[in-house]
Amino acid sequence: MNNTHNEHTQLIEKLLGRPLTKQELLQFSEYKNLFKIYNSHTNLISKNDENVFFEKHIYDSLCLSIFFQKYEIPGNIKLLDVGTGGGFPAVPLSIVYPEMQIYPIDSVAKKIGFIELVQKELRLENLHPICKRVEDLNRDFKNSFDVVTSRAVAALNILLEYTIPFVKTGGYFAAYKSKNAQQELKEAQNAMGILKCEFSESISYNLPLENDYTRELLIFKKNNSTSKDYPRKSGQAKKNPL
Repeated sequence: MNNTHNEHTQLIEKLLGRPLTKQELLQFSEYKNLFKIYNSHTNLISKNDENVFFEKHIYDSLCLSIFFQKYEIPGNIKLLDVGTGGGFPAVPLSIVYPEMQIYPIDSVAKKIGFIELVQKELRLENLHPICKRVEDLNRDFKNSFDVVTSRAVAALNILLEYTIPFVKTGGYFAAYKSKNAQQELKEAQNAMGILKCEFSESISYNLPLENDYTRELLIFKKNNSTSKDYPRKSGQAKKNPL
């Protein structure tokens, strides 16, 4: 176990380009333990994924740092994580970027309850969980986030409507994708025009798994303020995608 722990630490440090502090190491360990206990009675991830918790969830979440480094994103930004689930990427990011104000949002009370527990136990003062549908998020949040993220939530043409309205003009949306990313991108062209954003690039990376597992971060930049009509209410984005 210790060798595995050391390997995981080295992978994170290589990704971030710096050593982890003792506090960060302790927080990751506590997060893993809390997750295992909570997942035993509440389905945050599948039981199979528990065996690759680090590789498929922690490491994957932290690969956003590739985007941060490439785009010279400062460490004190305000970030919204839409459909955070068990806290990915919000919680791992909040551990390694303590100056970043992170708002994980999910409509499932049990999932946000878990993140509230993690926030309290790990003393993550920069983590601000919200239990709501993103369509019902307070209008004050619109056009206010430097970066918005989302991982394994919806097809891109739907996802853009959930996220872009909350990005500042000049800010970014980063979508975690794997299969069908390019096809989703083609189908999202209309949504990009309506929501006033443009596709910047796809950043590919591999998860540290035995089988080749390629992931992509699709990066979008918001050029102008989005119409106040978006996101539409009551699941309209899903029913009638842009």
